[in-house]
Amino acid sequence: MSKKQTPLRVPVTQGLKDLYAMDMHLPYQAACEGRFSVTAFGRLAAAISVVRAALVQKNTQIPDAIDILDKAVETLSIVRARGDSTDVWEIKEDERPSVVAGIEVAEEYIGVLDVALLEQTAAMLMNLMATGSDDQVAS
Repeated sequence: MSKKQTPLRVPVTQGLKDLYAMDMHLPYQAACEGRFSVTAFGRLAAAISVVRAALVQKNTQIPDAIDILDKAVETLSIVRARGDSTDVWEIKEDERPSVVAGIEVAEEYIGVLDVALLEQTAAMLMNLMATGSDDQVAS
């Protein structure tokens, strides 16, 4: 009789956490210093969106995490629309609190996820963007 194989869960390492943190904090800092660009925006939005979607797939029970990330994604969608129409990439002062909250939640809870889920989620979101179905994806 064959034994049922359980999928290997590889936890998110500190190195991967650091990469996601840099993809969120450095673009945000650039936005605050007037050096924001579409590329920096894409990195920030992708990192927050991937963590958000992975937490949803994991059916997280972390109170308010998805709501906070949804607000950050909603704000980034507004930033994207404005940037696409004006070619001026900025996070306005009144938009910053929701983005900062999203960064903090994504950074805090990325550790409950695993590497395979993050990779699968990133691939799924990239596919949705490529097909034009970018609901809940700000990048």
